[in-house]
Amino acid sequence: MAPFPSPTSTWHSNTYPSLSPTRPELSAKGKTVVVTGGGTGIGAETARYFAEAGASRIALLGRREQPLLDTKASIEHKFADVEVFVASTDVTKKDEVDAAFAKFVGDGKIHVLVSNAAVIGPHDPVDVVDCDKFLEAIQQNLKGSLLVAQAFLTYAATDAVVIEVNSAVAHVNFTTRFASYTIAKLAIFRLWDSLAVANPELSVFHIHPGIVETAMNKEAGGIDAVGHADDVSLPASFNVWLASPEARFLKGKYLWASWDVDELKAKAKEIEAGPQLSLGLVGWPFQDDSWNFQSDGWKF
Repeated sequence: MAPFPSPTSTWHSNTYPSLSPTRPELSAKGKTVVVTGGGTGIGAETARYFAEAGASRIALLGRREQPLLDTKASIEHKFADVEVFVASTDVTKKDEVDAAFAKFVGDGKIHVLVSNAAVIGPHDPVDVVDCDKFLEAIQQNLKGSLLVAQAFLTYAATDAVVIEVNSAVAHVNFTTRFASYTIAKLAIFRLWDSLAVANPELSVFHIHPGIVETAMNKEAGGIDAVGHADDVSLPASFNVWLASPEARFLKGKYLWASWDVDELKAKAKEIEAGPQLSLGLVGWPFQDDSWNFQSDGWKF
């Protein structure tokens, strides 16, 4: 039984055959991939899965150099043909972000971006949180995403994929704690959503990766509080699947990695045509062809 409500009857806490990076349909052969927060946890495991899927070049960006080097070594040991680039990068510093992207991409293009860097911020609810710390954490999360988005757009391939690692706290009130984090995650969703509207040729996905035992999750007490854990292989392999043509019908949607992709594919036409799996105002907009949003505004 799923620990949370789910649009699919099958719920996953671990990877499964449909997400296997060895499936030809999920091949990342020849692709250039950038992963922020790539030194540990979900970012590092995602990079490993893209390497197994055949990506030719992978950039790992993160604040601490040693975890980046460790992840690089683990990938190169198993996948000698993959070029792994690392850059100690604070994503809230424009000069570091721009320099890392420029050095890695050069005259090439980025095919896949996994935007995965974040901070929890203060643990307090709205009524008692320190105002300065509250706003600082929101700004730090949002600024990092904005700078990464701007650098990405400079080098994005025409049909590039963005996987924005979000959190269910953007749309579910699990707790009154971490108010700044929940607000930041909703703001970051809107940031990438705005980018997607302005660049319809790109495929942007927003995901809740699950309850994974990462350093940030431990800080938040997630597994102990929820009483449920997901293996890091689940979001890592789900990210590889999202970067494949099989997942294009889900572009722009908000997804939980635990949902069964085969069941989602069976509902592809319904999901693609309607408001399902989108963040918005329940019951609006109406499904009426006279309402059509274009990049320069609403058309009636």
